[in-house]
Amino acid sequence: MFARLAKMLVVTLSISALAACSSGGTTAREPETTAANASKPTATEAAKEEPRIVSTTVAVTQIMNALELDLVGIPTSVKTLPDRYKAVKEVGSPMSPDMELVKSLRPTEVLSVTTLKADLEPAFEAAKINATFLDLTSLASMEEAIKMLGQKYERTEQAAKIVSQIDERIAEISKSTEGKTKPAVLILLGVPGSYLVATEKSYIGSLVQLAGGVNIASGAKVEYLASNTEYLQKSNPEIILRAAHGMPDEVIKMFDEEFKKNDIWKHFNAVKNGRVYDLPEELFGTTANLAAAEALKSLVPMLYPEAKDAA
Repeated sequence: MFARLAKMLVVTLSISALAACSSGGTTAREPETTAANASKPTATEAAKEEPRIVSTTVAVTQIMNALELDLVGIPTSVKTLPDRYKAVKEVGSPMSPDMELVKSLRPTEVLSVTTLKADLEPAFEAAKINATFLDLTSLASMEEAIKMLGQKYERTEQAAKIVSQIDERIAEISKSTEGKTKPAVLILLGVPGSYLVATEKSYIGSLVQLAGGVNIASGAKVEYLASNTEYLQKSNPEIILRAAHGMPDEVIKMFDEEFKKNDIWKHFNAVKNGRVYDLPEELFGTTANLAAAEALKSLVPMLYPEAKDAA
């Protein structure tokens, strides 16, 4: 009987040992790699997969390039985009990207700007696309967006460098115009067929403010206002800045015709004194961009002719 019990105990211990091995004990062998499990990434590997980002505006695309981030989709534009994205799929214009094409790229994130949010958000939601709208309405908000992207995509060093370069330029501008009388400025944003007045809430308005100008449309809660020439003439700005958007050559011709045919413009001090300037579109877009430092540099001699050497 004792012999029988001993034999049963040996069998039980053997089964327990085998169970321990199969459940990950120290003597267990690693599971064999098969064709089935080799193609499945582990949870850790999946978390480290490269992001698939689609940028739908030129300004955002330039920022992503400066942050050294790859993209799977870029906007369709007549403007030259960074060489980094030469082979990347175009997804349509910033104001109307092709939602089906964007979705086919299987993006982890799609980037646009807040100025287009009201128009695009419903379409993105309908297509079940995860869209982020970056606030590029001012230099300060762009810097915050750059820092956020740097943090999110492990590019904090690159983000800090970009922001530092912009801040250094602003400090130089402030120093060159320190103690000078701030001129009153009217900013007109033209698109083919019409124009608006840009307020301090607009990107170009924020640049003028940083450069030391006083926007005659201050206090507004929106980026742009409808033009009222009689009201504007009463404000009598010392400087008029004309920003052409969309089709620059056509818009500049429109401005020239307006100033020639509408008799009221000749009563503006800015017109009388020849202080009407057309802003180059490549520097003065409707949203903040990485040309901001160069744009600020070009603004100084317009606002303060005597300070042009310092700029």
